Amino acid sequence: MRGAVRGAGELLDAILRSLEKDKAEAVITIALTGKSEMADHMVICSGRSARQVVAIAEKLGERLKQDMGIACRFEGKEQGDWVLIDAGDVIVHVFRPEVREFYQLERMWADTGKADTGKADTGRAGS
Repeated sequence: MRGAVRGAGELLDAILRSLEKDKAEAVITIALTGKSEMADHMVICSGRSARQVVAIAEKLGERLKQDMGIACRFEGKEQGDWVLIDAGDVIVHVFRPEVREFYQLERMWADTGKADTGKADTGRAGS
């Protein structure tokens, strides 16, 4: 968390508006407060194709720089299967649907009512 001039809530709202404009699908937000110190929120969404995934990520970066003065860092834009956008207090993952299903980040970071201990919790009892 880099102590941006604007709050994490305002940043999250700007990100969600951008994703909506670019027709990102299945957008979810996960609060990371108390689970991780890397950011306050994580946003996960999908694009229908590698081209749309990259376009969503690029437009988000452009809008955040123009509107809020935030220079985002990107990982994965070259392939377009999964692009990670580090906007400081909010981390955004944009996936192709098949890749999102494979990695299931929502499940890993879902609110379990407990702080993340660093141990994997598969949610399977006795299997």
